[in-house]
Amino acid sequence: MENHMLGNTMWAGHWLWMLVVAVVVVIPVWRICRRTGYPGWLGILILIPVANLLFLYFLAFADWPADKARNANG
Repeated sequence: MENHMLGNTMWAGHWLWMLVVAVVVVIPVWRICRRTGYPGWLGILILIPVANLLFLYFLAFADWPADKARNANG
């Protein structure tokens, strides 16, 4: 019964590999969010397929709270 093309793709190593990739991607984005003045948990949005593109455009073109605070201080 399991002779179809996708029968053996959900092995345990697959999930472990996906977890490693997620951690490798989320940690830098988490730090970027914190440095720009946004909450770090927004970095998790990078894992959601369409939200990640919207989030990158938001980060690229938004006024960062960290820049506003830096300009206010001097």
